[in-house]
Amino acid sequence: MRKKGYFSGRKLFACLLVLSMVLSMFGTGFADTQESTAKNIVILHTNDIHGRIESDNQAVMGLAKFSAWVKQQKEENPNTLVLDAGDIFHGLPIVTIDKGESMAKVMNMIGYDAMTAGNHDFNYGYERLLELDQMTKFPVMGANVKKADGTSLLTPYIIKEVDGIKIGIFGLATPETTYKTHPKNVEGLVFEDPVTEAKTIVSELKEKADMIIFLSHLGLDESSIDTSKKVAAAVEGIDLIIDGHSHHVLQEGEMVGDTLIASAGEYAKYFGKVELSFAEGKVVAKKASLVDFKALEATEGDQEVEDLIGAIKTEQDQALSEVIGKAAQKLEGAREKVRVGETNLGNLITNAMLEVSKADVALTNGGGIRASIEAGDITLKSVVTVLPFGNIIVTRTVKGADIKAALEHGVKVYPESNGGFPHVAGISFVIDASKPAGERVSDLMVKGQLIDLEKEYLLATNDFMAAGGDGYTMLANKPIGNDFAALDEALISYIRGAETIEGAVEGRITVINEAPKAEAAPVESVAVPTVPQESTGIGAAADTKTQVAAPTVPVEQKTVEMPASQTKAYEVKPGDVLWRIAKQFGTTWEKLQEMNSLKNPHLIFPGQKLIVPVQ
Repeated sequence: MRKKGYFSGRKLFACLLVLSMVLSMFGTGFADTQESTAKNIVILHTNDIHGRIESDNQAVMGLAKFSAWVKQQKEENPNTLVLDAGDIFHGLPIVTIDKGESMAKVMNMIGYDAMTAGNHDFNYGYERLLELDQMTKFPVMGANVKKADGTSLLTPYIIKEVDGIKIGIFGLATPETTYKTHPKNVEGLVFEDPVTEAKTIVSELKEKADMIIFLSHLGLDESSIDTSKKVAAAVEGIDLIIDGHSHHVLQEGEMVGDTLIASAGEYAKYFGKVELSFAEGKVVAKKASLVDFKALEATEGDQEVEDLIGAIKTEQDQALSEVIGKAAQKLEGAREKVRVGETNLGNLITNAMLEVSKADVALTNGGGIRASIEAGDITLKSVVTVLPFGNIIVTRTVKGADIKAALEHGVKVYPESNGGFPHVAGISFVIDASKPAGERVSDLMVKGQLIDLEKEYLLATNDFMAAGGDGYTMLANKPIGNDFAALDEALISYIRGAETIEGAVEGRITVINEAPKAEAAPVESVAVPTVPQESTGIGAAADTKTQVAAPTVPVEQKTVEMPASQTKAYEVKPGDVLWRIAKQFGTTWEKLQEMNSLKNPHLIFPGQKLIVPVQ
């Protein structure tokens, strides 16, 4: 007979065994449940594209390639949103001709989910932005943009549900819009304080969403009063900021407290990707990255988007044939003329700059003028051919000494061809070519009066030069006045108003004496890419901060002979500069100068054949 304790012990053991098995089953089930609730969501983003729909096959990737990349990413993870942080509807002629409609069509085809309004998106006037908002299949947001009665002009925020996760997305526009577009474009609007508005929106979204994304067109420039960093530091609860406005390139994003800030530079040179991981409905991990032209070189553009762009250009050809005025004589814009002296076309362009800006002085670079206009009818196409880069007119407060320094810089290599040669309005001056660089400008008059070197003047120039482009570093970091229309838009308006353009060379620039024979070839300043941004060269709207002079290169150059198998021919494209070509082929501009026996490394022409190394 077994003892009672024996049976009790066996029963207890059996009970413990069964309980262990049950707990094990529940434990495994709980782990599976946790794993099954883990979700991954991808955010693809762009900012500051400024109308760069098409690729330049070098750095600008264009939106057909972006669309193809978006499709690839959605195949890998359908839980993907596509967002933009502003300044996309305005820029190059392909979008300005129809006031942003072509860009709206392309964005719809790509499948954007939301965007925020950038300051340049107001360039056609806020009424047109409202029309574009109706054309798009996604909202144009701007929670802090208010009408006079205090109501919102644009959509403040949206909530997107992705795989059961509710994502609150809101947008803010920079208060700088009041002077970084023409004041008439935003007349009657109020741009509320971004921090105050963000606190209000985030407080509301916390009750409705599992995570919060802020589409910001505030930027990261320390010179700005309102920045994305400022909002991130002041407002709790923002998980992710997609930033625009300052064109910053953040390769892996930047953390401010618990907020990740991501930004993809400018002009579709980079596309951004943020990977979000969720557990139990909360963000547990986030990672930002960028892709560039090299990373997507093998990715063919989306054919549907390519076809749409082709259809847009065909449709625009008819619009471009519109006659907007007449030229009494040829308006000279040939490279060999505008880079060495005053021309009637340069005068016409700077006249238009003065009219739109009401500045004291206008200054633009000859390298930004790319064609002549023949006598007779002037069409829209002729103007956008002359000014193809989408540069905008900006005003800066400068001293008379800055204006003189700018002109000295612009004529320092005269009579050699120079993309930085100055075309002016509101002023006249004399170049004494016999004097050394830096001492050539005299008799400098502003509105008929001798310039006061200590007096402040309002200068109208293009945004490329205002950022120090073409070596005009004396104009960089000056007090900001305003942003206006693109150069081509201003010129079109001016021609429409005048109807017949006489086209006179008025003696704004007078040359005396001959230049001494130089022992070395004169060299222009070379734009050096800033970190983390890349300088975009002549005619491109850029935030180029640093420009340095290239070393003087001797006149006599020896051709560097390389085996034919190690070299190939490259045809120079419009807008090319030697350092950018060199970068493309993994060499230096000095080496290309030697290989091609270039007397002046900065004097290259579209269609010219260069020998480059095989990579």
